[in-house]
Amino acid sequence: MNPSLLSDDDFYPLIEARHCDPFRILGLREFQGRWIGRVLRPDAAKVRIVAVDGTTFDLTRIHEGGLFEAVLPGVDGEFGYTLEFTGHDGTKWRSHDPYSFGPVLGEMDIYLFNEGTHYDVYKKLGAHVMEIGGVPGVHFSVWAPAAQRVSVAGDFNGWDGRVHPMRKMVPSGVWEIFLPGVHEGAHYKFEIRGPHGEVFLKTDPYAFFAQHTIETGCMVFDLNRFGWSDSEWMQKRGARDPYASPMSIYEVHLGSWQRVAEDGNRFLSYIELADRLIPYVKELGFTHIELLPVMEHPFDGSWGYQVVNYYAPTSRFGNPDEFRHFVDRCHQAGIGVILDWVPGHFPKDAHGLAKFDGTCLYEHEDPRIGEHKEWGTLVFNYGRNEVKNFLIGNALFWMDEFHIDGLRVDAVASMLYLDYSRKAGEWVANCFGGRENLDAIAFMKRCNEVCYDRFPGITMIAEESTAWPGVSRPTYAGGLGFGFKWNMGWMNDSLRYISKDPIHRRYHQGDITFSMLYAFQEHFVLVLSHDEVVHGKGSLIDKMPGDMWQKFANCRMFLAWMWAHPGKKLIFQGMEFGQWREWNHGQSLDWHLTQSPMHDGLRRLVQHLNWLYTNEPSFYELDDSYDGFEWVDFHDADNTVWSFMRKSKTGEDILFIVNATPVVRPAYRVGIATHGFYEEVLNTDAGTYGGSNVGNYGGRWSDENWAWQGRPNSILLDIPPLSVIAFKYNKAEPLRA
Repeated sequence: MNPSLLSDDDFYPLIEARHCDPFRILGLREFQGRWIGRVLRPDAAKVRIVAVDGTTFDLTRIHEGGLFEAVLPGVDGEFGYTLEFTGHDGTKWRSHDPYSFGPVLGEMDIYLFNEGTHYDVYKKLGAHVMEIGGVPGVHFSVWAPAAQRVSVAGDFNGWDGRVHPMRKMVPSGVWEIFLPGVHEGAHYKFEIRGPHGEVFLKTDPYAFFAQHTIETGCMVFDLNRFGWSDSEWMQKRGARDPYASPMSIYEVHLGSWQRVAEDGNRFLSYIELADRLIPYVKELGFTHIELLPVMEHPFDGSWGYQVVNYYAPTSRFGNPDEFRHFVDRCHQAGIGVILDWVPGHFPKDAHGLAKFDGTCLYEHEDPRIGEHKEWGTLVFNYGRNEVKNFLIGNALFWMDEFHIDGLRVDAVASMLYLDYSRKAGEWVANCFGGRENLDAIAFMKRCNEVCYDRFPGITMIAEESTAWPGVSRPTYAGGLGFGFKWNMGWMNDSLRYISKDPIHRRYHQGDITFSMLYAFQEHFVLVLSHDEVVHGKGSLIDKMPGDMWQKFANCRMFLAWMWAHPGKKLIFQGMEFGQWREWNHGQSLDWHLTQSPMHDGLRRLVQHLNWLYTNEPSFYELDDSYDGFEWVDFHDADNTVWSFMRKSKTGEDILFIVNATPVVRPAYRVGIATHGFYEEVLNTDAGTYGGSNVGNYGGRWSDENWAWQGRPNSILLDIPPLSVIAFKYNKAEPLRA
């Protein structure tokens, strides 16, 4: 029997926790000329309304499910009040009534979100600390259009989803509620009743802070108090030309770069990383740090690539402001920060985005479109406006709230192709019968446009492994709009070449020269990433053939060839000092190796390469043009030697000669244009790097009018074994010895 003044259509859904419009019936409501107070609070034995003038009204508990109700005598309109509760154990507490507050989200917020263009959506959805009418609390909102009912459940209400059902903003599918008295640090989730009556807990897709262990709660966090100290960096960033500037990137997995062995092998915190990682990167001369995804992820073994909380930096290393501190310190040290970003797929974790409201909300329902079986993940539905808004807003969020300088977009190829890693019959063609994912392409283009428009100077980088044209061309020119593309072709060809015994390299000279046929079709980043040192592939130093000495010599030669080749640079942590072990995300790098002269020599070579790279304009000034590169000779496969020039706008060119065999090439003649003294600015065989010290005594004079290799002059050089040597014309013309 219904003991309430409510109709059966409201009463039973309310006490059964399936009512979709609690704000219509809870709080102070007028009914047939009388004012009624109504509160749903299962954890209370008594409820009293306390008016601002001190008048009190006791409500009657009319149902064991916690429904309290009473007609308020003498009341002829709304008034300010608080609620006084008495718990079943006699405990008393007071709170403002959430159902006395109106909507926080405006019509324009809802309209833009449903349209897919509310790019500041992270300032509205999620959990936000605020005051309304002088009352402090937290506003919660979430998109769950198919849900019958959505509640906030947390440590402030005993994780009871019956206590705080939310208001549905019809017809948008967004639910919201302001909970007075909830403070920063509160743990919460959304309890959702799905379209078929199933009840489950879900994370907040827009949470700023979340747990990463089996405790998967979100935490209320206020992002509005951090004080940045990087204004100089941010101003200069907007004026920087990324294509004519050096970019040498140190790729880092924060959980394994360095650990504290004496303290249970624990992670370094963001604060400790700022104190240790930044000075190390600065000392080695890298211009940027690229972090494997820092967005919250439950499984350490995913390395961050199976993200659940896209708007939350992982709590493994500290809170969001502590991560901001890390970024701030990087900028103060003159180091840019790039984040790996994963808009291509997400995991199936029960508390995450998968079937978020009981339906395929963020993913496609058809597994032929919406699932990556080999990864065990789901594909975003890029055709849905709210999903595109979620992702574009997320990209902007990291640049806006965390001052991130760029995003490296993971697995772009998997987004471009509907048949990616799928057999015949396992995928669905687009509306034109093709295999291109038109919705994903449109999403990427729009995302790049908006990011570059809002944050000039940032960098969007595509990890794209196919021959898709125009990845790093502007959208107005028919491209995808990325700033750069990872050069996976160079990586594969070069690693295949360098792993061969030098005696066989003469037959594979094309692996080295082929990259120059397409080097300027895109804006490339040359990469030796984490993917190349896991799953049985061996470490970089261990890929090298030969004995110990030859392995190090090969590695030095290979890294110098990489730095000399057109394109920005990226290497993964540990490669700079020659770690022998494959990378293990659960262990620190083997820092003890840096005490060895050979390992330390490799590290010092990387330091020197970065110094040359950032101080010699020929390395980067014309990095995206054939005007910046000229082959001298690539035909000498018999000796496995090749030579080329890197050029600058001012004519400060550098001559490079690579010897990919362990044989010294004495008196090797190379053609040059200008007669004079050529200073040896690089020799990877130098003793300081662990080499044999074969060289050219700091430089050589050329032979005037001795034409060679199509050039009017030439120079006779001693080329060390397994080496790269480089020479710069010295206009000062030092005296001959």
